[in-house]
Amino acid sequence: MDAKTVERWILKNREPYRRHRQAAAAKLQIDEDYLWPDAKSEIQRLDEADAEIVHVYPHRSSVPPDLWLQFAERATTEIGVLVHAGVHLAENPRWHRALADRARSGVCVRILLGDPDSPEIARRGEEEIGEGVAYKVREVMKLYRPLYGTPGIEFRAHCSTLHNSLYRFDDEMLVNTQVYGVSAPLTPVLHLRRVAGAQLVLTYQHSFEKVWVSAVPLPRQAP
Repeated sequence: MDAKTVERWILKNREPYRRHRQAAAAKLQIDEDYLWPDAKSEIQRLDEADAEIVHVYPHRSSVPPDLWLQFAERATTEIGVLVHAGVHLAENPRWHRALADRARSGVCVRILLGDPDSPEIARRGEEEIGEGVAYKVREVMKLYRPLYGTPGIEFRAHCSTLHNSLYRFDDEMLVNTQVYGVSAPLTPVLHLRRVAGAQLVLTYQHSFEKVWVSAVPLPRQAP
């Protein structure tokens, strides 16, 4: 673009054509909505949100078991997990191998588990009709011990009120919704895929980062 044209974008709040907005956002590696927050109509925003929804599963148990593993095994930049326990993955040896393999390939792997001694975990246990969530978390921490200290894999404990369990695999995301009084395997799961300029996946990614920043590394990250 001509330098004077770009100058008008900045100094005179001129709005570029959509293709130019997208090209500039891609070049700067910044979300388009951050640069031009008022450029899109509400209809466009709704269409983009719909485009990010790949599938809705009525229960976590309805998700094909291999889907979690396929996402992990083909990740190239990032794997992120935000759960209280996530027993269904932690007890699967293939999941452990996928995390270790991806970490060796340079993928950033971050696992957030609930603090078993926190009041948030105790409350969730009561909400799940008396299930021992704290016990589950401690067992999961034991299962993950062989991965402690693996370069590229980091475990942290969080005390946040978990509204959803999040599973990030590059631009793919599985969101296991939390429903009061219902155990996680029985609640819906959203399969989302990031679309440039859309906000749905980005919202969950921001949530993950906020929890990560306030979480505490597990005391012993070595086998």
